[in-house]
Amino acid sequence: MDLSSQQITFIGTGKMATALAAGFSRGLLRAHQIQGCDPAAAAREAFAAAVGEGCVTSADAADVLSNATVIILAVKPGMIPIALQTLSAAQVKTPLVISIAAGITLETLQAGLPAGMRVVRVMPNTPCLVGEGACGATAGSQVTEADRDLTTSLLQTVSYTTWVSEHLLDAVTGLSGSGPAYVFEMIEALSDGGVLMGLPRETSTILAAQTLAGAARMVLETGKHPGALKDEVTSPGGTTIAALHELERSGMRAALMNAVQASAIRSVELGRN
Repeated sequence: MDLSSQQITFIGTGKMATALAAGFSRGLLRAHQIQGCDPAAAAREAFAAAVGEGCVTSADAADVLSNATVIILAVKPGMIPIALQTLSAAQVKTPLVISIAAGITLETLQAGLPAGMRVVRVMPNTPCLVGEGACGATAGSQVTEADRDLTTSLLQTVSYTTWVSEHLLDAVTGLSGSGPAYVFEMIEALSDGGVLMGLPRETSTILAAQTLAGAARMVLETGKHPGALKDEVTSPGGTTIAALHELERSGMRAALMNAVQASAIRSVELGRN
């Protein structure tokens, strides 16, 4: 896809916006095609540094909206009403708006935007910072195939992306949106276990993190069910089955399922507030 005519403007230049923009600038777009608006000078400076020379940022949305072909709403859910008011006041004519605000529905976004603007919702996650994200996306009724292709092209620079119905996006939030935090908890707990058994902290943390990364890569590259891969490393009467028995007794699987559910429910609540 030829993206040379695209001008991407971020409303909000926090960590997720910076991760996305930096990914876009790695060969897909030139720095001058990416702009950002944020009242915080430090956030703007970090954003511009990550994107590269030529990136324009401003505290005033009017400075970066007039030539935008895509607007990305990268503010917290509670700030969405202000962002929508800003776009309406600026009378922007940009046809495509992408929101990464958790829980804010397409209906809410479209109601707050000028008529005719097409809206996509995306739920990214923080591994986008290292180009290993997992995103769910859903499209408003007026979004075209070209809009979908453009959105996918942008996101795939930092993330695996899947398109889902809007009612499933809260589940995506609970699973992959909040999921990195669950994994960080696992890594920390595994590292603690290694330290408990005598390993130095640094060694233990690296072993724990690499183990999760390697296991995840096996699931993605082999295509095998995680249960089948688990069985391959579980010998009768061995160390792994003893450990798995303890995890079952501790309710690990139910706890993770409950975590996904709680996050998804909270996402729904955010959309109602």
